[in-house]
Amino acid sequence: MRAWLVRAGRGGEREAWALGAGCTGGGFGGVADLGGAVDREAVLAAVRAAKPDAAEQALRNFTAQLWALRSRMAEGDLVVMPLKSSGQHLAIGEVTGGYRYSAAEPDVDRRHVRPVRWLVTDLPRTVVKQDLLYSFGAFSTVCELSRNDAAWRVSRLAELGRDPGARASTPAPKGRREPEEAPDEVADSAQHDVDIARYALDRIASRTIEEFAGHRLADLVAAVLTAEGFQCEKSPPGADQGVDVLAGTGALGLGEPRLVVQVKSEAGQVGLPVVQQLQGAATAHGAAGLLVAWGGITKQAKQYLSTQRFTIKVWDSELLLERVFANYPALPAELRAELPLRQVWALVEDG
Repeated sequence: MRAWLVRAGRGGEREAWALGAGCTGGGFGGVADLGGAVDREAVLAAVRAAKPDAAEQALRNFTAQLWALRSRMAEGDLVVMPLKSSGQHLAIGEVTGGYRYSAAEPDVDRRHVRPVRWLVTDLPRTVVKQDLLYSFGAFSTVCELSRNDAAWRVSRLAELGRDPGARASTPAPKGRREPEEAPDEVADSAQHDVDIARYALDRIASRTIEEFAGHRLADLVAAVLTAEGFQCEKSPPGADQGVDVLAGTGALGLGEPRLVVQVKSEAGQVGLPVVQQLQGAATAHGAAGLLVAWGGITKQAKQYLSTQRFTIKVWDSELLLERVFANYPALPAELRAELPLRQVWALVEDG
């Protein structure tokens, strides 16, 4: 069994289609049907015909990806699709068949696919360890995840919802060695250009939860709310009946908006009971609720909150970090020392 990274468009524009249709994320528009391309040179010829003005390195990169999709993937392999639409989630599926080309599909970017049975579609990135997250940051549409015991760990993520980390001794894949691969084969995602912005955000998230695990995350949330103009009262560690922070505006902290804040620092998603507990506490205090759930919330909780739009808001790890970035200069010096950040500008390279 191997594991593969697949993407569904630079902005995730094909994600809903891929999940709904049960297939990989498409791409490679304009390249003809590869059903008869029995070797890499035939794939390269098809790519060259579709992109006659492309540089040779770009042609070979496209060829490597399409050859992987066409011939190197196998039934039973796992695929990981980082979801741009939500930013914080991953989908994991199992390849269930061979390469197919949907000639009747009007969108040329939806023609080259493998059928996939999606096993999980809302896995939080927060449950994945940093070394594996780095591999998930490759820009390529298709590439293999082979380092750091990736295939086994992806299978554990799909089954258990958590990343156990690499085993001390990683067994070599059986039966499908490819020593004859061309020298330009880019086999592993770690060899590809990486989304630096995504990598930086994952590193900051990792450092944040290391420094502010457990009840300390409430300290960070209170500091952010204070920087945004709230007067905050924090509950001590221990049982809090759904209240970690009380926040209000004005000199005495009694003005509106008033917030009852519940903070959950676990990597996994929290469910409906937490949301309902917060709702009860907010109602009792005559305030709105803010749920800070580092790993996000379950589908059931999201569905429930769709009818509570003006009573409870949710910040997952990415939304909390957005507020940290927006208010960073106003945060206490001791907190900034624990989470040292520096803003930089980088040139956006064309794909």
